[in-house]
Amino acid sequence: MAAGRALAALLAALLVAAAQLLQREASFTISPRTADNITVMIKLRPGVSPSCQIRVKNVIRFELKIKPGENVTFTFTCSTPEKHFIMEIQKNIDCVSGPCPFGDVHLYPPGLPRLNRTFIWDVKASTKAGLELKFSTPWLRQIEPGETCPDFVSYNINSCIDMATVNIGTFCRNGSVSRVKLLGGVVMSLHLPWDSPLTTSGFNIANRASIKRLCIIESILKGESSITLMSPNYPLGFPEDELMTWQFVVPSNMRASVFFHNYSLSNCERKEERVEYYIPGSLSNPEVFKLSDSQPANIAGSFNLSLQGCDQDAQNPGILRLLFQVVVQHPQIDENVTHLVDLSKEWNMTVTIHLEGWPKHVPLMSEPICLICKDPRTCDRVLTLVSGAVYKISFLCKDLSRLRITAEKGISCVDLRWCQRKIYSLSVPKAITQLPIQLHKFIWKLLAPDLINVEITSPSLKLQQHVPEQRCNTSYSYSIASATPETELNVGVFCPGGSIEKIQMRNNITISLKTFSKGFLSESNYQDLKMSFVPHIKDECIFTVSPDPKAKVYLQTPNWPYGLPPYVSISWYILVPSKQVARLGFSKDRMGIACETGRAYVNIKEETLGAEETVCREDELLPEPRNMYHNFWVNVSNCKPVDKTQLTLQFWVTFADKQIDLGVILAVVAGAGVLAAIGLTVCCVKKKKKKNQNPMVGVYNPNVNTQVPGKQGLFTKGRKNNESHVYAVIDDAMVYGHLLKESNGSVAPEVDVYRPFDGPIGSLPPSPPPLSFRKDIKHSSNAEEPPALTDTDHDTYTFAHQKSGQSEDNGDTNEKNNGDMSMSLLENKEQDGLVE
Repeated sequence: MAAGRALAALLAALLVAAAQLLQREASFTISPRTADNITVMIKLRPGVSPSCQIRVKNVIRFELKIKPGENVTFTFTCSTPEKHFIMEIQKNIDCVSGPCPFGDVHLYPPGLPRLNRTFIWDVKASTKAGLELKFSTPWLRQIEPGETCPDFVSYNINSCIDMATVNIGTFCRNGSVSRVKLLGGVVMSLHLPWDSPLTTSGFNIANRASIKRLCIIESILKGESSITLMSPNYPLGFPEDELMTWQFVVPSNMRASVFFHNYSLSNCERKEERVEYYIPGSLSNPEVFKLSDSQPANIAGSFNLSLQGCDQDAQNPGILRLLFQVVVQHPQIDENVTHLVDLSKEWNMTVTIHLEGWPKHVPLMSEPICLICKDPRTCDRVLTLVSGAVYKISFLCKDLSRLRITAEKGISCVDLRWCQRKIYSLSVPKAITQLPIQLHKFIWKLLAPDLINVEITSPSLKLQQHVPEQRCNTSYSYSIASATPETELNVGVFCPGGSIEKIQMRNNITISLKTFSKGFLSESNYQDLKMSFVPHIKDECIFTVSPDPKAKVYLQTPNWPYGLPPYVSISWYILVPSKQVARLGFSKDRMGIACETGRAYVNIKEETLGAEETVCREDELLPEPRNMYHNFWVNVSNCKPVDKTQLTLQFWVTFADKQIDLGVILAVVAGAGVLAAIGLTVCCVKKKKKKNQNPMVGVYNPNVNTQVPGKQGLFTKGRKNNESHVYAVIDDAMVYGHLLKESNGSVAPEVDVYRPFDGPIGSLPPSPPPLSFRKDIKHSSNAEEPPALTDTDHDTYTFAHQKSGQSEDNGDTNEKNNGDMSMSLLENKEQDGLVE
């Protein structure tokens, strides 16, 4: 088996060698007839070394020219002459001095060697007559200069008027161009590769009457199709003050649309460059358009398009050129369905409807066309609507899901007095959301002078910052950025359903709403983003955060992950519910930068009286997680770092219910018990007080013996064991005597609130300290001051001091001897009543 394969390979190699030998030794004879007026030229390919030659009668040549009537036989000295030589066959046709050989054009002479070859037909004709090149199917397709055809077979058409030559265009096979009519002579070229099996030229020449213009190109469009055409000499200039026409043959049940993709205008001295449409059935033929206008669309059936040049400025002529596309498609089912877009009440807003990926992605001309029409004949792939008007639009598109909407609205404030009180709603208008097109992006550009800032609020939904640990999963998000001539700050990406109530920013702000799914149409009804202009703030940005007590909130510095610009300060104000405590922590232990100029700081401070501020520099550890019992601030200020690494910082906040200490609970209960006992005593005294309406005045006289002898049976307890020293209430003032004299000599009773005495109890009731002494008492700043008491809550009392010579020892002696003979004034009064 292996031997058989080896033998077959050997035979194949022998056959190839034999073929090469035959090719090298094969001879070719070319003998063009004199009447055909054909010249054959064989020459080296440009840029190829002369390693192969032509042998004619043992004469070596690198070039061979065979004129009409000659008979030449030659061979090549190499086996692959197609790699070294090319061939041109030119036929001159004179239609001025004699009759023209109209009809099919043949590839003559026969028997040519297999080389890359170019057939050239140079036809001389009068400008008073017209020539027509009619192509057989599959017709031709125009290509741009430099483009190659798939089968490397191409046609090139040049028009010759007097001494000027105009390149009508280069064409491939398999297209829609069926005829080209020219004024005057024409030079037609057909380029064939060496291995092309083509044996016919594919066109014929016919005589026509003068067309009174440079050329007419006919294109037959069958079914849905798209073609691209260019003006003559493209990308160079269209001839000055010339006129040409494209004729489009379209079935009457199809719709055609024209799009200008690339054009330029020359500098005109007289006339005006324009395009004219002749549309059968139109009441305004010809319809004239500028090249800068939107061109007609949704044309039913065939039509003509003409390009008219002008008289150009001799010093600076400029260039008139045009590349355009014609798209033919079936009528759409909803072609007559119009959508009302009312922008009459909007201001400073634009709405652009476009294909997905616009403007970065330019759809290929071969892609299915999607058109947006603002009237039946004005359609384009991109349509821009402006505020202050009402539009009726329709769509010529099989798949509306390929279309998107991008809108932009500007809001500005010049004088804070006029716009400070106004609140602007940042919601997508209903005129946009009701369209059957997905909103791609809505951009608000907020412009404010230097001393006016912007405040963004989301009262009900609030905003969530999109961070790796807390990603947005809504159908839309907001991208917020501030910009100054010196600094651009990407504040971040936010979505609804978070904890950020308010964002205050300096400078001009751009807010971009971007949608991710069709769910936005239903969620758009609940948009609550608003903005207003506020006075100047010191920080670049201030966030007001009211977190969900049950969630963990992540917050990070703007411009993530690239870092804060140098010298930028950002603040967060976090609200803490009264019955909860916040836990604040940072996602890393250091800031991670080194400062070249200035310092980077993190400041933390609770918003309460006497709260301490925590300050950390860039070379210090960030604070450990800590509890925050009140609303607090977090501020991050950047320096100018040493290297390109900028400051990035992330922190988190959680909440928990406040835990009340057991000792505090017991103290509260004990305090409540004391207050209850005092209240009960006061109630009892009040009842006793009502029995004696006459005020009771006690005058304490130290010369009177308060001990009543012979009354031992009334009191069985000593003074230390009874409560006779406790004054429940004394209704009227008791006079102290000379100790109560004021500086002016008058006597006034000293009024105070009675406090229980808890010191050593003697035989006599305690006397309060003098007024002058009590005024010198200072309270500790940390001690709580007792609540002020009013006269309506407590009864006052007065005392008269005893003489200085009296000693308390006597009282003690009497107590020992007499037992319970010590009595208070009230007890004495009551005792007298009993005796009576």
